[in-house]
Amino acid sequence: MDEWAPGLVVVKDHSWGLVGTTVLEVEHDGRRLLVKAGDGADHHLAREIDAHERWLDPWVATGGAPALLRADRAAKLLVRQWLPGRLVLGSPAADDERTYRQAGTLLAALHAQASVVDDEHEARENARTLRWLGARHRIADATVDHVRALVATWPDAPATLVPTHGDWQPRNWLVDSGVVRVIDFGRAAWRPAMTDLARLAGQEFARDPRLEAAFLEGYGRDPREPAAWHRVRLREAVATAAWAHQVGDEAFEAQGLRLLDQALAVF
Repeated sequence: MDEWAPGLVVVKDHSWGLVGTTVLEVEHDGRRLLVKAGDGADHHLAREIDAHERWLDPWVATGGAPALLRADRAAKLLVRQWLPGRLVLGSPAADDERTYRQAGTLLAALHAQASVVDDEHEARENARTLRWLGARHRIADATVDHVRALVATWPDAPATLVPTHGDWQPRNWLVDSGVVRVIDFGRAAWRPAMTDLARLAGQEFARDPRLEAAFLEGYGRDPREPAAWHRVRLREAVATAAWAHQVGDEAFEAQGLRLLDQALAVF
């Protein structure tokens, strides 16, 4: 950063502290910027750089996402434009149908850019779920056995994948004078479109069905195919419960365990 922006001044540290990612709001040469850096174990910065280079231009052109200014994959470092606004999470906008209608429209534009058919996606996701179950967690043994038995019966048919955000929820949306913008692309990847609804379904949609209806109105349709959606929800719950336990986020772990019980009830 001394080479890219000599004399920068750190305004605020926005890092979570749960993982080894540093996020700094800085000023340089009269401009407000955001600097993000990953530690040795990080694998999200490369995804974020890829998302900026491949998929975010439609959002950037309309002010819906920040422009990437500098990046270095080897150094796990990027500098992007600072976006004005406040996080939707914890604000009155989190309960405003207009927020979710805009979020649906933004997501539809991302998903519509491209698609690929992947013959191995389902098999990879099944294997990923089994890896989470084999890692450190506090999921009950009987539940682990139940999930393993279910995964063994799941199909491995081809899946249609689109560019996805990967963490689509109010903590990654900003609102500025009523306009919704998007941040944090460290989980961006090719996935089925419905996967971007998983975290909303477990939180905001469950809390207020009006928000779900507004989101789907903005998106233009409901991308969730029932059988595949049930698998998505169960995989998401397992990953949430295990990951949250490993980083010490007990509240998020409890949410994952609750979602896991709900997902299993469908099966």
